[in-house]
Amino acid sequence: MADSSFDVVSKFDKQEVANAVNTAAKEIANRYDFKNVGASVELSGEVIKMEANTEERCKAVLDVVQTWLVKRGVSLKHLDVPEAGPRLSGKEYKLDAPLKEGISSENAKKVTKLIRDEGPKSVKTQIQGDEIRVTSKSRDDLQAVQRLLKEADFDFAVSFTNYR
Repeated sequence: MADSSFDVVSKFDKQEVANAVNTAAKEIANRYDFKNVGASVELSGEVIKMEANTEERCKAVLDVVQTWLVKRGVSLKHLDVPEAGPRLSGKEYKLDAPLKEGISSENAKKVTKLIRDEGPKSVKTQIQGDEIRVTSKSRDDLQAVQRLLKEADFDFAVSFTNYR
């Protein structure tokens, strides 16, 4: 019997992110507490750009964006919000939150180590760029690995693709 496999990846649906940002922009345009504070949000490439005339309003815009991302099924771990918070630029406060995708080599090593230490012994892992291929003869073992990775609290989003 051939080995079964799947890939562990850290990717988001770009269309869902665009939908979440557009919906958040509509909500901000219509909400009373955002009237006349210059609040706005837009998706510029791989960066969500938010601005408002006070730091608190800028953080509120971020909260609205995060709410819509969750409703659209996009993990907040893809959003790289700066620790410093909104920065003052002229009279406006601006906050740029880049979207991160892919598993770095050090994170891939953490994942493979976890699978090696705690996963079923028949499972093999292989790092392929920013993805990890997990193979085994037993599909039950692969499902056990998926449960293990979902329960583990990584600082990046984990999803599974390419089931075979």
